[in-house]
Amino acid sequence: MLMNLFKFKGGVKPPTNKTQSVGLPIAKAPLPSRLVVPLHQSIGGTPRPVVQAGDKVLKGQLIGEADGWISAAVHAPTSGTVVDVAMHVQPHPSGLDAMCVVIEPDGRDEWIAREPVDYATLTQEEVRERLQQAGVVGLGGAVFPTHGKLTASKTVPMDELIINGAECEPFITCDDLLMRERADEVVQGIAIFRDLLRPKKVLIGIEDNKPEAAEAMRTAVKAAGEDFAVVQVPTLYPAGGAKQLIRVLTGKEVPAAKRSTDLGVQCFNVATAYTAWRAIAHGEPVVSRLVTVTGNVGEPRNYEVLIGTPMNEVLALAQPKADTDGIVMGGPMMGFLVPDMTVPVVKATNCLIAHSEQLFPPKAPEMPCIRCGSCAQACPHELQPFEMYWFARAKNFGKTQEYHIFDCIECGCCSFVCPSRIPLVQYFRFAKSEIWARERDKNAADGAKTRFEFKQEREAREKAEKAEKLAKAAAAQAAKKAAEAAAVAAAETASPTAEAAVAPAPAAETPAVATAPAIDADKATKMATIQAAMERAKAQREAAQPKNTEVQAPAIQLEIAEIDARRQAAGVETAAPANDQKTE
Repeated sequence: MLMNLFKFKGGVKPPTNKTQSVGLPIAKAPLPSRLVVPLHQSIGGTPRPVVQAGDKVLKGQLIGEADGWISAAVHAPTSGTVVDVAMHVQPHPSGLDAMCVVIEPDGRDEWIAREPVDYATLTQEEVRERLQQAGVVGLGGAVFPTHGKLTASKTVPMDELIINGAECEPFITCDDLLMRERADEVVQGIAIFRDLLRPKKVLIGIEDNKPEAAEAMRTAVKAAGEDFAVVQVPTLYPAGGAKQLIRVLTGKEVPAAKRSTDLGVQCFNVATAYTAWRAIAHGEPVVSRLVTVTGNVGEPRNYEVLIGTPMNEVLALAQPKADTDGIVMGGPMMGFLVPDMTVPVVKATNCLIAHSEQLFPPKAPEMPCIRCGSCAQACPHELQPFEMYWFARAKNFGKTQEYHIFDCIECGCCSFVCPSRIPLVQYFRFAKSEIWARERDKNAADGAKTRFEFKQEREAREKAEKAEKLAKAAAAQAAKKAAEAAAVAAAETASPTAEAAVAPAPAAETPAVATAPAIDADKATKMATIQAAMERAKAQREAAQPKNTEVQAPAIQLEIAEIDARRQAAGVETAAPANDQKTE
């Protein structure tokens, strides 16, 4: 199909080094000695393990459950036994560990019961949910969960669906071989995306250095009766970047602060479309992917490799040469040396390059920047790399943000053309990591401050509420006691007791409590307490007073005298009653 193409600014043309690995068809890698399957292999939440050591698993069985909407499930790549769920080193420049499920294969490679479905019978939400549960993510490198990109905007109509088959990075040919050998299934997967997003047109972009892949895709599109346009774009790195390919095919420039869907465009990799079709039409979750094995090897080739296979076992299939000293994951422009050659293949692993000093000679020492501006001319995002470099080196990270450092896609074009051999991308990565770290620290401090202020506010509120409750209780108690004291005083004023006559001072004060409301409530309470104590003492004295001892009958007096006489005769001293006359 002939159509007007556009250009993006910048770009470079490094040696492609692709012909070495396209001479042989895709081969299936054998079962490895063990599989180390990372749970976190995509952008978004980390899946939760649903197996433990000792469990038997089948190929395709769920081992990591998606954590949230922007997350994708993880599955067992083959049948076997789970021997561990623990931290293992990851294929990442940092060399940090991550949670992995370690499986020992049993050699049978036995699948779970697969359930293929006709996606036309499912709702759009059900299709997206199946893709999430199958672990389908972007296999072009971004590994964004695919189902999250398949919801059309409610405000912006979908104009173009872009399928990325450009594969611009040197050495990598896995997408090229996929389109050559499995074009019909790629087209079927594109149809699923088309039916979910309903764009006005579908454009399949392939660099013009892949004529066989382009022809295979045209044949498959025609056989499927689709109207997809297969467009060959000029070979220029990084034409395979999503924003660059959108620019070339549609002329639309996606601003840094927006997503392509805001302009009515969505982009997917051809391998993503293939895995989506396998997940829906065959019930197969993502347990393997195509990997280009090339570089310092005797037989470069593309292999279908199980996720979790140790990279050194994959590299051994291509017969690495004796001077191989490492493995580069990805291409030479954006890839990195893995920290350990035994790290596992993950969903983002599209290429393994055997590294050697002969293939990648050590760079000459870094020289001072001569301000030639070559990096700015090569930057596909129209940034000023030399400005960002100066401020990153000076650790003036605020200024790097003013020059939009986070718009940098780290494509490496600036480093590739720099005559001073400055590793510009490394400086930019350093600056980004420092900014992220400071932002995390700031957010943590702000969070701690917010929690502290909330705690203080809560404690003050609880203290005020408690004081209010105590005040109300004290007031109620004081009012009750004052009322009781007033009642007692009023009663005593009406009928004074004998004790009140003996002690006139308290009796004189008691009526004052009832007649003088200005007296303090505490004083009234004390007065009432004293009065009550006096009444109790009086009652006790009356209860202890001997009865009938003052006046006695003569017969009783005679009987008492006889008893006293007998006691005296026995030598016992007689105690006289307290209120009676003593007899001798």
